[in-house]
Amino acid sequence: MEFFRNANIDFLGKKWYFIAFSLIFSTAGVLSMLFWHGIPLGIDFRGGTLVYVKYTHPPHEDSLRAALDRVGLHNFRVQPLLGTNEELIDLPQSETTAVGGGEKAIDRGKTEIIHALETTAPAGKQDLNNSSGLAISAYLMQADPLHLGTDAQQRYSAIAQSIANYRDKTKGGVLASFDELTGVVDPAVVASLRDGFFLSDFGVYQVEIVGPQVGAQLRKQAILATVYSLVGMLVYLAFRFEWIYGVAAVITVFHDTLITVGAFSLTNKPISLTVIAAILTLIGYSNNDTIVVFDRIRENLKLMRREKLADIVNRSINQTLSRTILTAGLTFLTVLALFVFGGEVLHGFSFALVIGIIIGTYSSIAIAAPILVAYQDWRSGRNRPQAAVPATAARREKAKAKA
Repeated sequence: MEFFRNANIDFLGKKWYFIAFSLIFSTAGVLSMLFWHGIPLGIDFRGGTLVYVKYTHPPHEDSLRAALDRVGLHNFRVQPLLGTNEELIDLPQSETTAVGGGEKAIDRGKTEIIHALETTAPAGKQDLNNSSGLAISAYLMQADPLHLGTDAQQRYSAIAQSIANYRDKTKGGVLASFDELTGVVDPAVVASLRDGFFLSDFGVYQVEIVGPQVGAQLRKQAILATVYSLVGMLVYLAFRFEWIYGVAAVITVFHDTLITVGAFSLTNKPISLTVIAAILTLIGYSNNDTIVVFDRIRENLKLMRREKLADIVNRSINQTLSRTILTAGLTFLTVLALFVFGGEVLHGFSFALVIGIIIGTYSSIAIAAPILVAYQDWRSGRNRPQAAVPATAARREKAKAKA
């Protein structure tokens, strides 16, 4: 299948437009990384606490931010999970250090968030939506609503676990009413829970904690993985083609990576381990598309020895254009569906692939190929002998020098 038959688009003639486009987006990304959002590292790389909170109603972010600010947490990030009554609260490592320091402070950061959100807690009562099975079991053991005998500990532990499982797995982490427990446990247990617990309008259903040492190690490994992939690609292309092909491919991939990371900085989306995986994937994708163009250029160099390199490169790009549109288009539709329907967990991963596939396909045509032509023109100009000065002109210059 071909979208273009005998295409004859002068891509190299438009190279200055391509360069301007790349400079605009690269510069915007760099300025954002330097002066605006920086490089927004996710919790995987900087350490800290992620708290996933589900509400019984659409949450009010202003009230949530004010509650967190009251307990001294200022550098947090609140992100709504689209289509749900859920919020993601991101507490950076600096804030966990501010509330105590060390690994214990990270867990304390989670506790501070819960206490900040429990603004209407009745005195002497625990929050059933944010109590562990162990805390529920301890209360039931003390209250003993079923008047059990010797097997009280085992029975109440099982009842507490069933309550926690129903809350977390069936109700998504939050109970709206004690009546929802009717039919799950004995009515006497429900009545006892009313006396010792209250129900907040939120529940913390997931917590992710990464320490500072782990974050630093993951950050180092991510950088090394990216550098090793670029070096390996340079060696491979230099061996298969010529070294200038490898250099052109590495510059192209660096261009793609810079724009992709810049897009994350401009939109203030955190870069996590899954995003690094997506960046490594787009490095391979962009490299593959570049190799297809390079391979056609090498074949045409043997067939069209007398033509200019710029004409050969243009023809090679046009010959592979249908293949590029087919593969890139189908891949783009796939990752676009993943971006739209993949959910919050895959949002960063799919966003990186959407940007990367667009830029990677563009750069194989607009960046890699012009680098080859520019190098060849530079080398030709360097090797071209200087034109001989005519004899009369030489004598005239000599006379001027004596004068």
